[in-house]
Parts: sequence; structure tokens; C-alpha cells
Amino acid sequence: MTVAVRPAVLADIPAITRIYAHAVDQGTASFELTAPDEGEMTRRFNELTTGGFPYLAAMIDGTVVGYAYAGPYRARPAYRFTVENSVYVAHDSHRRGVGKALLEALIEASTEKGFRLMVAVIGDSNQAASIGLHEAAGFKHAGVFENIGYKFDRWLDTILMQRALGPGASKPP
Repeated sequence: MTVAVRPAVLADIPAITRIYAHAVDQGTASFELTAPDEGEMTRRFNELTTGGFPYLAAMIDGTVVGYAYAGPYRARPAYRFTVENSVYVAHDSHRRGVGKALLEALIEASTEKGFRLMVAVIGDSNQAASIGLHEAAGFKHAGVFENIGYKFDRWLDTILMQRALGPGASKPP
């Protein structure tokens, strides 16, 4: 089994929508409460790709089993060299190297586009797999927002992690 990562295309949106819907409906990685439909996922895809941000799909045997993208961390202009990552893997494809392949490719693509810092905002401090994935990719802990979200009748933390891209802050952009 080989995981292939490539730029996502509009034809991937139905699979991406299903993967994300499961994450929203069953998990705490996303703090959305209602899964968006294909139209909304298409709008989000177009906004990111038109804005020059990387959006990737992971394939196993011709099937989309995960996706990842980088988007703006915050809207203020001083943040323009910082991106926030999102990585989602189909629930039946966990522990197969999909997340690692996606995150490594996303770091590379974001670096190539000139971004200098990648931020991970990990929903729920119990997301040990996501935290471990980011640690293995060179992210360091930057803080915790305790009890910042409420989902599934409980309060959830958010873990903040960060990783320099390219030369990071060692020289001006």
C-alpha cells in the first residue's frame, strides 16, 4: 500500500466532503457542529486555491483517503507569512501513514510558496495522534486554550503548535 499525495482537484470534493463530515459528526478535531455540504466545501476549496494556498489530496489505490490544506492564520497583513494547517484522514484509513504523508507534503508546498511559519490549532487535548503527528514533523508546543470550545456536551481545549518553514524568522521575507 502506497500513499500518493497530489494537489486536490474539484473532482475530489465529494470524497473530501465525506471525510470532513465524519470528522465533524463523530469527532472533536473540528469545532464545527454541522458538516458543510459539497457546495460549501467547493466554495472553501476555491477560496483557498485562488488565494495561492496549497490544498492536497492523499490517494491509496485510486481512492481519496485524506486531504490537507494551508490557509491564512489570521486576516491582518502582518500575518501574511503564517499559515494554519488542516489535515483530515478518512476514518477507515487511520494509522496507515496518510496523515504523515499529507503533513510532510503540505510543509514542503507551503515552504515553496514562501510561507515562513505553520501553525497547528488542534481541537481537543485528547487528540494524541494529531499531536504526535505534528511533533514528529518538527512542530513544538506553543500553548493551550483551555475549555475554549463546547461540543458533544463537554468543554474542549485547543492545542497550539508551530513550526518554522524554510529560513523561518532568521531573515526577512
